[in-house]
Amino acid sequence: MANHSATKKDVRQSAKRNERNRYYGKTTRNAIRDLKTIDTKVAATEKISEVSSMIDKLAKRGIIHKNKAANLKSKISKAVHSLEK
Repeated sequence: MANHSATKKDVRQSAKRNERNRYYGKTTRNAIRDLKTIDTKVAATEKISEVSSMIDKLAKRGIIHKNKAANLKSKISKAVHSLEK
């Protein structure tokens, strides 16, 4: 265990950040999963902007890499556009 007060504070902060990042990551993964299960193009088109925004926020916060965010957005966009009415 840490001995210095600043190190103890850093441990507390990093634990809090880790928990928050895991929550945002899991929430986004669930949103992507839900988007992939939508079978109508209209509903998926409405939901895609919300999911893309979530992915962008993860990249901005440094939770995922910007290239991973671009790949995820590309895949969901391709999936939505391949849907039939």
